[in-house]
Amino acid sequence: MPRITFLPMNSTVEVEEGMTVLEAAHLYDIPLEGACEGSLACSTCHVVVDPAWYEQLPPAVEDEEDLLDMAFGLTHTSRLGCQIVLTEALDGIKVTIPEYSVNIQLGKGQKK
Repeated sequence: MPRITFLPMNSTVEVEEGMTVLEAAHLYDIPLEGACEGSLACSTCHVVVDPAWYEQLPPAVEDEEDLLDMAFGLTHTSRLGCQIVLTEALDGIKVTIPEYSVNIQLGKGQKK
């Protein structure tokens, strides 16, 4: 079962293969919003992937890239947690939850 570490809380959890980062966060009460419930319609599950793991992810689809453009604190290793499917190949991945998020449904920034 793949493990994922959420930063800055330094919480490592183990999940079933095939779960997304967003689902893992919700399962373990990690504060990652996901306002659209993983339907690729917002940017509130924005995470910053540790550079050591970023290249192992499949490329973002165009819809994800468009939503990431609205994310607060965007970096070159930013992704949406709802689009990262955890597999054994990603066992040990580390992601940082940014301090702020942008909820496009509300149209403003929010501190987590």
